Amino acid sequence: MSEIIKTEAVVLGKINYSDSSLIVSLFTRNNGLISAIIKGGRNPKSKLASVVDVLNHIQIVMYKKESRDIQIISSADLISHYPKIKSKIELSGYAFAVCELVKNLLVENESNELIFNGVIRILSLIENETEHPAVLFGRFLMFFIKEIGYEINLETCELCSSELKPDVGVNYFFSNGFICDKCSKEKGNNHSELFNYLFCLKNRKKINSYSEKLFVNGIQFLINYLKSHIESFKGLNSLSML
Repeated sequence: MSEIIKTEAVVLGKINYSDSSLIVSLFTRNNGLISAIIKGGRNPKSKLASVVDVLNHIQIVMYKKESRDIQIISSADLISHYPKIKSKIELSGYAFAVCELVKNLLVENESNELIFNGVIRILSLIENETEHPAVLFGRFLMFFIKEIGYEINLETCELCSSELKPDVGVNYFFSNGFICDKCSKEKGNNHSELFNYLFCLKNRKKINSYSEKLFVNGIQFLINYLKSHIESFKGLNSLSML
C-alpha cells in the first residue's frame, strides 16, 4: 500500500520516460534522494512538469511505496525557481555542480536535513550573488565534505600534531594532509596561500584579497581530495561548462 508523503524537494535532474512521462531525481527534506515519475510530464501543457523543473525548490505530494524504486508525484507547488541562476552560465554551472554532488555522493532514501538546508542556502546565496560564485561553491564544498565524513584537518599538523596557523608556512601531501612548516621544510612546495584560503572558507571569513585563479584552484584541490578518498567519485562534469 502506498503512503502519501508531503515534503520539500530540490529538483536535481530529469529524463524522458516513454512517449509521455518524465522521471525526475529529487533531493527531499524528509526522504533524501528519490526518483519519481511525472505521468504526462512530456506534454508541453503539463503544469506539474513546469513546476518540477531542474533546480527548482518545490513542495511535493507523492505516493511512496517501499517496494517501488520510482515514486509517483501527484502534485507540486513552487517555492523558489532561481531565475538569475538560470539566466547566467557561470551561476548555473556552480548550481548544477551542487546538484551533481548530492546526486552522486549521497545514499538514496536516507534523509539528511542538514545537507538539505545547506543546498537551499547555497542556491539562495548563488542567486543573490552575495560573493563570487566560486567562493560560495567552495564554502559549500567544504561543508559537504565534512558532512559526508571526510572533513579536512586544518587544525593540527598531521605529522607532529602542532597547531596550524594562517599566514605561517604550511604544506600539503595527499598521503599525509596539511603539515607544518617545520615538518615540511624539505618536502616540496609551500601551500600556505591555499591553506589560508581554505581556512577562510571553513571559518566563514570574508574573502577580499585572493585571486579568481585561487578560487578555481581551491575547488580543484577539494575535488581531487574527494577523488583520493572516494574511488567511485570521478569529478564534477557541471564545472566543465564554465
